[in-house]
Amino acid sequence: MKKKRESHKLFFIGLDFLSAATAWFLFFAYRKFFIESDNLGHHIAFQTGPQFYLGLFYVPIYWLVIYYLSGNYRDVWRRSRIKEFSNTFSQTVFGVVVLFFLLLLDDEVKTYTAYYDTFFALLILHFSLTIFVRLMIATFIKSMLRSKKIGFNTIIVGNNARSLDLYNELQTDRISQGYMLVGFVDNGSNNNFLNNKLNMLGGYKDLPAIIKKNEIEEVIIAIESSKHKEIIEVTNLLEDENVILKIIPDLYDVVSGSVKMQSVLGTVLIEINHEMMPVWQHVVKRGIDIIASILVITILSPLYFALAIAIKFSTKNKVFFKQERIGIHGKPFQIIKFRSMVVDAEKNGPTLASINDTRVTPIGRWLRKYRLDELPQFYNVLIGEMSIVGPRPERKFFIDKIIEVAPHYKHLQRVRPGITSWGQVKFGYAENVEQMVERLKFDILYIENMSIAVDFRIMVYTILTIIKGSGK
Repeated sequence: MKKKRESHKLFFIGLDFLSAATAWFLFFAYRKFFIESDNLGHHIAFQTGPQFYLGLFYVPIYWLVIYYLSGNYRDVWRRSRIKEFSNTFSQTVFGVVVLFFLLLLDDEVKTYTAYYDTFFALLILHFSLTIFVRLMIATFIKSMLRSKKIGFNTIIVGNNARSLDLYNELQTDRISQGYMLVGFVDNGSNNNFLNNKLNMLGGYKDLPAIIKKNEIEEVIIAIESSKHKEIIEVTNLLEDENVILKIIPDLYDVVSGSVKMQSVLGTVLIEINHEMMPVWQHVVKRGIDIIASILVITILSPLYFALAIAIKFSTKNKVFFKQERIGIHGKPFQIIKFRSMVVDAEKNGPTLASINDTRVTPIGRWLRKYRLDELPQFYNVLIGEMSIVGPRPERKFFIDKIIEVAPHYKHLQRVRPGITSWGQVKFGYAENVEQMVERLKFDILYIENMSIAVDFRIMVYTILTIIKGSGK
């Protein structure tokens, strides 16, 4: 069912394409019959040409790009009609403004008011057709969900009074919210609240396998709010799973404003949102990474060459240092740095560098001071293993030690690691696991507040650190 619904995205994209093409066709006719006819003082026959057909193809493509960057096709089966209306209106206003200045501002008009007529004609035509089709689809989907003809495979994590109350509420809801309860996952309790209600699918440590086997789409955590450790373990296990994660709120969550009402009649749940930035910001961030990496590698190539010569003559060893680090979604990669330590620096096992580390070479100390040893990592950024801004990547050896103390470290693997980070700017390099854990809070804060604006602030502070030579 899940894979089938994913394939239906093409249907929604096709409808948006047809709506945009129809709106452009009607707008083209409006310009001919009203704007251009008014300019010439007589009726103009409706004639098509190469420009008309190009517009009929490329303008809808332009709208699909806007919708994609706005995240419109992420979850087409959970659309709210009110949100659909507001999102479509804002997307239409933005798109029409851009089209107006790119394609329509050069039109010859009899009076200046014709520009206003042109703008609002396109706005009204495009918005009306698009929102009509979208609301029809959203209403149809909503009726299918409420009648339980379609739904989302859901499991409950927990076997206690809260999970039983949740089960009873979902089963007695007058209007279905689309939850199709497949079973429950036990969190190690000896209770049997749900044993006679749902199938027990296993323990919570088996969650990834259970999700894959049963094609689970939503997970509701019903563990007591006082059991923070278990809740964190569950969220960590689900970090890389493509599921919607929800949790039953307690009174503190309600009072603190964490609970946002999503449905007037639905069960009150908090959705744990793993989307750090809108789609368009992800695209822009990656675009900045690529362009900046190309510019840095190209413009600073003389500096790269000079540093390589200096390292070679001062140490008589290899210029570049490669080491396996853990990247996004736990995927290992080879990080590249200018060599700043002696070759056998870790002959006694993995060790973090310290301020007065004797393993650091004289030129290496200077490179670290101005962060120049990190310059080769722009290649890692260019090929997509890293980003300019993101949590610093660590070795698996140290990650395992950090997770023993701070299991939430796994949250950092939701994003690409970076050359610089908020933790790097606020705390600097860590010399031991305790300092790594202390720096972790800054990187978690970064992930929860990710934006292009925050990235630029971090880059500015990093540049100031380099200029001051306050790195270590």
